[in-house]
Amino acid sequence: MSTEAGIDVQRQLESLIQDFRTGDRPMPVIVLHAEDAADDDRVIELVDELREGQQRHGTRLAVAPTEPQPGDVDPLARATRLLWDLGDWRKWGGRSAAYRPYTFPRLNLVRALQEATDAPEMREHWPTAPAGTPDGNAQREQAQTHLLRILARQRWRPRRPSRWHRQLLLNDVQQFLPMGILGAFTALLTRPEWYVAALAGLGLMILLAGLNHVPGRAPLFLWLRTESRWFLTTTFLQSAARRRSTSVRLLRPVHSWRAIAARAYDVAEAMREGGPFPLQLYVLALFEDLRDNHRRGSWDLRGLKRTRPPVLFLRRISRENGGVELIRAVSDVRSRRSELDPLLIVAGVAAGDAALLDRGTDAEPPAGRPQPAPWRLQQRLRHWYDEWAGNLRADQSPSRTNALPWVLRAALPRDELVQLRQTDWRCVRARHRPPLARVVWSAYSLVLVLVLAGTAGVVHSLELHRAYCSAGLVSADRDTVRRPAPGGGTECVGIATGDVRFGAYLAGGAHGEGRRMRELEDLVRAENADVLHQHPGTYVTVVYAGPLSSSATDSSLVKGAEELAGVYLAQRVVNENYTVKLRVLLANAGVDMGQQRVAADAIARYADRDPTVVGVVGFGRDLQSSTYVTRRLHEVGLPIVSGTNSATYLPKRFSNWFSLAAPDEHQAKALGFVARQLRAREKDPYALVLARDTKDSQDRYTSEQAAYGGKMLSDEEFRLLPEERYRVANGKPELRLLAGSICRAEHVPSVIYFAGRVEDIGPLMTQLSTEPGCANREISILTGDDLSKARFSGTGGRDGVAPRITLYHAALAELREAASTTAFYQDAVKYLPWLEGKEVTYDSPDLASGQTALAHDATRALYWAASLGDVRQSRAATWVNLRGVKLDGMATGTIDFTDAPLYGERRGHSIVIKRVRRTPRGTSETEVLCSRTAGSTKPLSTKECSIG
Repeated sequence: MSTEAGIDVQRQLESLIQDFRTGDRPMPVIVLHAEDAADDDRVIELVDELREGQQRHGTRLAVAPTEPQPGDVDPLARATRLLWDLGDWRKWGGRSAAYRPYTFPRLNLVRALQEATDAPEMREHWPTAPAGTPDGNAQREQAQTHLLRILARQRWRPRRPSRWHRQLLLNDVQQFLPMGILGAFTALLTRPEWYVAALAGLGLMILLAGLNHVPGRAPLFLWLRTESRWFLTTTFLQSAARRRSTSVRLLRPVHSWRAIAARAYDVAEAMREGGPFPLQLYVLALFEDLRDNHRRGSWDLRGLKRTRPPVLFLRRISRENGGVELIRAVSDVRSRRSELDPLLIVAGVAAGDAALLDRGTDAEPPAGRPQPAPWRLQQRLRHWYDEWAGNLRADQSPSRTNALPWVLRAALPRDELVQLRQTDWRCVRARHRPPLARVVWSAYSLVLVLVLAGTAGVVHSLELHRAYCSAGLVSADRDTVRRPAPGGGTECVGIATGDVRFGAYLAGGAHGEGRRMRELEDLVRAENADVLHQHPGTYVTVVYAGPLSSSATDSSLVKGAEELAGVYLAQRVVNENYTVKLRVLLANAGVDMGQQRVAADAIARYADRDPTVVGVVGFGRDLQSSTYVTRRLHEVGLPIVSGTNSATYLPKRFSNWFSLAAPDEHQAKALGFVARQLRAREKDPYALVLARDTKDSQDRYTSEQAAYGGKMLSDEEFRLLPEERYRVANGKPELRLLAGSICRAEHVPSVIYFAGRVEDIGPLMTQLSTEPGCANREISILTGDDLSKARFSGTGGRDGVAPRITLYHAALAELREAASTTAFYQDAVKYLPWLEGKEVTYDSPDLASGQTALAHDATRALYWAASLGDVRQSRAATWVNLRGVKLDGMATGTIDFTDAPLYGERRGHSIVIKRVRRTPRGTSETEVLCSRTAGSTKPLSTKECSIG
């Protein structure tokens, strides 16, 4: 500053600004004038220096054009024109401002209304008839309609150049951002891909923006804008409202629009009449906008970030340029309003015009108060401000007719307006420390938080996609999880309750079983959808748990596809013929049931949420985890009906375990009739138990088979060689060295009890048929029911037996004898699409293994217990009712649980003993030696199972 007066005034301004940082302080209109008229120009220079100093300090400031303007004669109109362009955010520092440019929605609304009122095309539409008459009311309605049409063309905004329209378009679109986010969040609830949610939100924003800018129409959601709510609720406009409604409601757009339209026309009429009302309305709108721009409780904490109040500079005010009328309007509006606004006004006035402001502050301090010494301008300015603030309440009284209470007039003495030497110029420093709110709650912090949140969200989403089979950006279907598959790849295990398709995770995809499984999934889901849509409240839910994954090293998918076909067939038969409908959910226990713990946990968690789940069909392989699985489902009250799990110990330990499969011990005893006849053919026969090594696997079936098979051979008085075990590496059995040691030993066994899997029998045949010592010997191989999954060449399959080797194996399903008493095959042709039009019998390749028949019968048995009396039963009732199940005409005979003891073995399982041997034509021939259909308790005999 180049003068002592400038330094002191600048210090006083900085003192006010620093007080503004700590709280809401009343901001005066500081009017500066010289004591001597000869120094008027120096006062103008001082105001300019103050403006430059505040600009360097980062203050938001605007300069009103006080130069004489042609055209306006009325001082009120000239005063209004001083505020005309203050709704332009660039007049207040533009984008160089410390924190976001100002916005002036209220001031722009008032200007838009002024422009529409003054539009030439509006002049002929103003009513001429007296108000209250029929003609006057009709003309008023027409005038209101035309005024609204003009405002709609202007988008309820001031007429501005095209670059302004782009900015206003962006401002309009910003109000639709929350709706776009809401649309994206709503889309996320359906767990789509991330780009689907993004497109949903973006599409909703584009749609709303397009509707918002339809030409000739009012903006969308006009009644919800900030300026519209202020326009209807401010008491300043109540006198123009003429008892119109001021209600603005989100869910009543028509009512709100009518209120806005009526208020707009009433205000336009008042503005057309002139007087002080338009000027005061402009001032009020400016104050309200600035108050809102510095509101500390806003969502962006802008009031805490903008620590310097805005300053309006008026270089020289006079009656001619409307400055005096503007100061009067400011004081009047502030006196009427109870809210404090942050605007600090600094104006210069000629010494001769100072009296136009009616009243200033005396240059001398009041008597009786201590006076600072020396009494300089700086102390006087501070004293004047304190006295002004203290008398503010009394000065606003209506009786003080000559007072302008918000004006603080300061007379500047000549000696302090003298320009100093340049070396004595002073720059009043401004404390410029960014507030904490601006650092913590800022766009940069928001970007950082968004980046961190986005990164965390992406990482979380990737983790969800890696962990779960169906996942979105923020959520996942936790009923199914991803697990590494044997031999590489990924399998999806758990219970499919959402949009998960286990078939989508099958390796390859060209195999027949894979195609069949995907087709069955679609059929089951379509049937479930029909049940839920057509028969809500009259259905029960059964879960099928089986091996629904594929692997290059395991063929368990064959079993899963065949069992699933039986479950679906039972579902269709039930839903076509019974009142209580059947819904089937699929649970994948992984390749060869390796993930059945995970599947059991998923089923148990889902059963806690869905009371319609009454039981489980499946879990058809005996593993180390079978005990855990049965106990876990026992805890939630779910019975298990298995078609193929032949574990002997499970029904003895768990009351919720029911199985159609003959136990391993029964199978070994049945094979004992064959072994007895083989023993009689040789004088001193040797026998061997060859078992799969289960040390590094979960398999328990082979250990059970080996134990019961060894006991059976010992009971039949064979000379038992030490048990041999073979390892499996990369899905292939390591049998070459083992076969060599067996065949070249001193005693070569004539009977081998093979406790292994169906996929291992082929390599064993190959090794035995080529090894010296075994190739020219007659060898019999006895084995359990897992061989029933093989398709020998005589029945159209690719499996076979080696020359001079006879295979005897047990099977779980006697289909031939039961075929004449069941509708199973007719139903299969009717409901299984791939069998349509074919002649299907018990030995058809698709059904010969018995897997489909056993799964069908197990499902029918569980459904019978769940729908006893054609009434939907509870889970507990289903468990109890299972011990009363007796179903004739099933695919394997009669399913009878009525004689099943609690914690004990039942009788009446279906069982078959088959022989497979090489024919002279080089094919494998299968024949049934003896069998029993389900429900028959008559024991087998050696004579009945004669090997000839």
